[in-house]
Amino acid sequence: MTPDVLIVGAGPAGSVAALVLARAGVRVRLVDRARFPRDKLCGDTLNPGTLSILDRLRIAGPVRQRALAITGMNVTGPRGATVSADYPHGLRGAALTRRDLDVMLVEAATSAGARFESGIIVRAPLITTDSARVIGVRVAASGNDHDVHARVVIAADGRHSRIAFGMGLTKYAPKPKRWAFGAYFVDVEGMATHGEMHIRADGYVGIAPLPGGVTNVCVVRDLKNMFRAQRVNADGLVAAAVSDDPMLRDRFVRARQVSDVTSLGPLAVDAVTAGYPGLLLAGDAAGFIDPMTGDGLRFALRGGELAAEAALRELSSGSPACDSLWAARAREFGSKWRINRGLRALVNSPRAVGAAARVAQQWSAPVRLLVRVAGDLNLVPDVAS
Repeated sequence: MTPDVLIVGAGPAGSVAALVLARAGVRVRLVDRARFPRDKLCGDTLNPGTLSILDRLRIAGPVRQRALAITGMNVTGPRGATVSADYPHGLRGAALTRRDLDVMLVEAATSAGARFESGIIVRAPLITTDSARVIGVRVAASGNDHDVHARVVIAADGRHSRIAFGMGLTKYAPKPKRWAFGAYFVDVEGMATHGEMHIRADGYVGIAPLPGGVTNVCVVRDLKNMFRAQRVNADGLVAAAVSDDPMLRDRFVRARQVSDVTSLGPLAVDAVTAGYPGLLLAGDAAGFIDPMTGDGLRFALRGGELAAEAALRELSSGSPACDSLWAARAREFGSKWRINRGLRALVNSPRAVGAAARVAQQWSAPVRLLVRVAGDLNLVPDVAS
């Protein structure tokens, strides 16, 4: 059976798009090259605004049951500047691994009627001979290549989307060249129910508590030379980030690393459009801005919704919906993208980081506002109203 919509990539964006479309009665096929469950480098937290998206989709219950509640954020800078802030009105975020979250989202999509297949490698899009439209993809499964046709294809296959990159719709940003290195630890001292952002002159370290006493540590560094970045000693970089930091070292004296270090980069990906006739982009495949405010999953979940809404328009009208999706993404994410770009520019300047740290020592209001913005509290109905 030919699906109405083929979704490539079963991460949060792809699964949410599949969920929305299946609930609308659309025949959906969701494919991913990985076998689930699988690990994924991520900060592993959903802020209150992101959690409210799952509430609206009526799938937050299992997440809340398995996740650790996050009540606020701690932000530190050089010279000992520290600000701790709770989310207002008793709001909570959630922390759990992407390994668990992604399975829950795939299960929600299949329960709604989407068909899911893992171990499917997408090689290239299928395009009509006159280059007017994408009509499916070429896939490899069990060693055999074959074509899968669909009325609309949604590419949600990550930052280095084979479809988006192959069609020239996205490219790595010329700068900055940031890389992320993540690992899990146990027995980290001082963990509570706050997410943590430790901004330093050479980058930043994100730390998040997880269920079972596990701690997610994600180190982001600016590594301009891609060849050198690919050869960096990832284990040594993460170890040095916590052991050499005067504000972190004591907390990691007895800590044990319980996973390999995984790396991802360069992080920033620029998109020139949100698709092509017959093709829509979602999630990181639609472009990626280093989410310094911890809202990467908000971009993914809401981006999946927007792609699904665009697919419904295209199925109904027969007209390409990529331009309207591009405009919808700009309206939805534009202000947060600008905030993240501003913070990224700040971290790129050791002098600016030092100045901001000195201000924060005397005046905590800007950082508390940042915590509110980082939590996407404007998305929470009771707060937004």
